[in-house]
Amino acid sequence: MFRHDPRSAEWFTADDSVLGVALVFPLQGPAGIFGPACELCARLAAEEVNRAGGVLGRELRLLPVDGGAPPREVAEHVEALVELGVVQGVTGWHISSVRQALAPRVAHRVPYVYTALYEGGEHTAGVFLTSETPRDQLRPAMVLLAHERRVRRWFVVGNDYVWPRRTARAAHAYARECGGRIGGEVYLPLGSHDFEPVLRRIERSDADAVLMLLVGSDAVRFNRAFAEFGLHARCLRLSTLMDENMLLASGPAATHDLYSTAGFFASLANRDTLDFHGRYADRYGVEAPAPGSLGESCYEGVLLLAALLRRAGTVDVAAIGATADQVSYEGPRGLLRLRGGHVRQRIYLARADGLDFDVLTELAPGIRLP
Repeated sequence: MFRHDPRSAEWFTADDSVLGVALVFPLQGPAGIFGPACELCARLAAEEVNRAGGVLGRELRLLPVDGGAPPREVAEHVEALVELGVVQGVTGWHISSVRQALAPRVAHRVPYVYTALYEGGEHTAGVFLTSETPRDQLRPAMVLLAHERRVRRWFVVGNDYVWPRRTARAAHAYARECGGRIGGEVYLPLGSHDFEPVLRRIERSDADAVLMLLVGSDAVRFNRAFAEFGLHARCLRLSTLMDENMLLASGPAATHDLYSTAGFFASLANRDTLDFHGRYADRYGVEAPAPGSLGESCYEGVLLLAALLRRAGTVDVAAIGATADQVSYEGPRGLLRLRGGHVRQRIYLARADGLDFDVLTELAPGIRLP
């Protein structure tokens, strides 16, 4: 018998009638701001999968794991669940440092569906990815802003770990492609509160745009400080990690000229998105956390994991990998297919409008300046 979390009274044991899935999402730290939406979206997907008959004749059951803990602790926790036979799969939103610690320990033993946008380049066997990468998300947004807003000079502010640093490396090439440059970069520890030195550097620079690569509540605090410093009047901001919960926490006074790019926005008015919102509201009520792109990705993760298992007809990782490129599923982001371990999807550019996002356009992956 194994208790998944020392703070919980709930105990789990291996059960052949149940297909256990470790749901790794943040319960603490900067990303904890959207942890509740991650859990609710994933649970909605699991309930829908089970109403449709489950997976391989078994009930799909989610076991929460705190992905906001130190990466090594998260990896050891999930590995223990796998070794005990309690879980036969892993999914969820967590930062790339956690993925890098977790994948080598479990991906060769159980399928691992990673739902967070990330820096690209993950090709570990047994790892499948549902979300955005810089090539398809950041590049077309920078090209479009260069054309429409004449952005040429960028300043990068990110947290100090693999996703912001590698994304910024790619952003240098994208800026040059647009005839521009990145004139400054600052990387801050997760959980930062003091942004004044960074803001003074931006103020002294000639930047006309800031690329924000900050996580959760760090981005919220930066938005507020940015506006209080008066920089919102001279620099637009672009984030590849900004959902509706973070927008709400920032407040409308702190989000002037703030852009976000993602594969899903709650304000998208297409059939798939509206159907998802209806089911989410029916299940959790109108006061539930907004199911923005980060939380919704966990819904996608459960759907993809179920589709992979059904296609392979087994929980064997090698068999799942052999049939993965035949897998498709339909969710809030539409009908999606897996190719080379990555889901290909539509990407949108939106601009903050009060406490919501105004979706401006769908971004074309191969967009070029005229």
